[in-house]
Parts: sequence; structure tokens; C-alpha cells
Amino acid sequence: MLYHFLYPLSSELPLLNVFRYITFRSVWALLTALLITIIIGPRFISWLKKIKCGQYIQEEVSCHVQKAGTPTMGGLLIGFSLIISVLLWGDLTNVYVWLAMLVFTGFGLVGFLDDYTKLRRKNNKGLSARAKFFWQLVIAAIAMYFLVEEPAYSTVLSFPFFKNLQPDLSWFYIPFAMIVMVGSSNGVNLTDGMDGLAIGPTIVAGIVFSLFIYIAGHSQIAGYLQVPYVPGMGEVTVFCGALIGASLGFLWFNAYPAQVFMGDVGSLSLGGTLGFLAVLCKQELIMLVAGGLFVLESLSVILQVGYFRMTGGKRFFRMAPLHHHFELKGIPESKIIIRFWILSILFGLMALSVLKLR
Repeated sequence: MLYHFLYPLSSELPLLNVFRYITFRSVWALLTALLITIIIGPRFISWLKKIKCGQYIQEEVSCHVQKAGTPTMGGLLIGFSLIISVLLWGDLTNVYVWLAMLVFTGFGLVGFLDDYTKLRRKNNKGLSARAKFFWQLVIAAIAMYFLVEEPAYSTVLSFPFFKNLQPDLSWFYIPFAMIVMVGSSNGVNLTDGMDGLAIGPTIVAGIVFSLFIYIAGHSQIAGYLQVPYVPGMGEVTVFCGALIGASLGFLWFNAYPAQVFMGDVGSLSLGGTLGFLAVLCKQELIMLVAGGLFVLESLSVILQVGYFRMTGGKRFFRMAPLHHHFELKGIPESKIIIRFWILSILFGLMALSVLKLR
């Protein structure tokens, strides 16, 4: 709204011309979301305690028993801050911004229903895996249908390291992109098992894709780096700034020892959005690198389940996802979190290095 109200006045007040710059509005979207989250965070956490919105701890993770009752559904705080910030600083005529908002709120709604069902039943039984997966696919399908309808957007798939390998998947691109979004959403959800463990790598991946988004929307830089150019895409950088700011603000309260957990309303919305950002900037396969920690956590679960079934009950890891394996080996939670953050930063740098390897 500030963009629409103030930028038209730049002819009379030249200072307001700064609102035309995406970089300026992205930085302030980040700061706005960060400040909103930090300012209202304490009252929001108190409200969650008041309505008895506490986390249920699985019996298998006995070392987390002291965390039982910690407020959950903190993803609502992230969502509130992000949406307010985007409405203030974004160009609300940009269709890509609205599609990003659709994915964030849609996946968040699925997560909210899962969290609410868990709290109501008091036995950690939320939505069934099939129901959750189904509604994630529905949200992803709706977003992708509108995205491929945009004339400026192509269904070409870009391969890292191979600048001339760009097959057009046509309508097959939609199910492929849906898998990217749903896989990313569940990857973040699986990683969210320790204080600050998921939000840290989310911030790193958010920074990576904000750079890719900005480059994809800038014709000259995209041409120089041989990145697919998508007109109007740069405006989504403002959304990315708000996402990073809201996530940083949430980390303020979610850092070890956590005062609040994000819940599925946070992990599903953030993960689905990261997957959609990768799709938007035509860097779908880079998601495997930028979100490498989420991939490792997901693969650990797949390997554990597969090995358990093949061997008739034996376990490959002491417990999956991967962070619980190291925890049961006696490594302190805080050390696991920091080491996983370091890994996520390395994955992020590897993803950015691809820009010069084409």
C-alpha cells in the first residue's frame, strides 16, 4: 500500500522515488516483518499459553519431555508479520506476489488444520497423512494452474551446469512443480524437531532464492548470468524479504531453549513457499541443493522406513529424522542445531555458486 500511495507522489517529492526500487522495498519489508514479529511475539506467546496451545511430545523422544506444553502454532506469528509487511511494501498489482501469498496461506491452512486437530484430540493424532498430502497437492495444483497461464512464464525446465539443456515439459511441468512444492513442504516439516532447527535453514534458503528471484526479474543480470528471465518476477523479492524478516523474528523466540514452536502451520507454509519460489525463478532442481538439509532429513526417514520393512524390524538409524539419531547418540541438542545450521549455510553457498557454473 505504501508503494501505491507514495510512489505516485515522487514527481512532486523526488525523495519518494526510492519506492520504485525493489531492493529498497525488500530491505524495508524484511525490517518491518522482523519488528512486527519481535514486538507482538511476547503477547502472542502469552495468548497461546492462555488458550492452552501446548506441544505434545512423543514418548520415543524422552529427552524432550521437559518441552511438553511449550506453545505451538507459532507459524501464525510468521504468517501475520509476513502478510502485513508484503501488503505495506509490495506492488499489489503483481500476480506473482499474489501467487506466492496463495501458496503460503494455503499450505499454512493445511498445517493449521493439522495442528488444531492434534490439540483437540490431545493424542498427537492430526490429519491423516493421506488427507494432508491431498490438500497440499490441491493448493499446489491451483497455484501452478494460474502460474502457467501467465504469458511471461514458461514451462521450460532448467538444468544446472547445462545452459543448453532446457526441455519444455508443457503441461507435465505442473505435476513436476507440485512434487517440488509438496516435497519441500514436508522436508521442512520433518526437520522441525528441535529448537530453531528448521527456521535457520529456512532463512538461508530464503536468502538464496531471494537472490535468484531478483536476478530472474532483472533482464540484464539474468542475461549476463544466463538465468531464465521472467518479466515482473523481481517484485517477489519483496515477498522474500518479508519471509526472511518474519523468520528471523520468529527465531528470536524459537532459538534454544524455545519459547514457542512453529507447528505444522509454520513448517508446511514455509516449506511449500520455498518450493514455489524455486519454481518461480526456474531453479527447481537447485532446491535440492539450497534445501540440502531438508533433503537429508527426508532421505533419512525414507531410508529408515525402507530398511525397517526390508529387514523385518531392524533400524538403519537409532531414530529418524536424522537429527534424532545424533541426539540419541548423546550429542547435545544445541550442538546438533548449530552444526546443521552450518551445513545449511554450506548448501546455500553451493547453490549460489551454480550461477557461475553454466
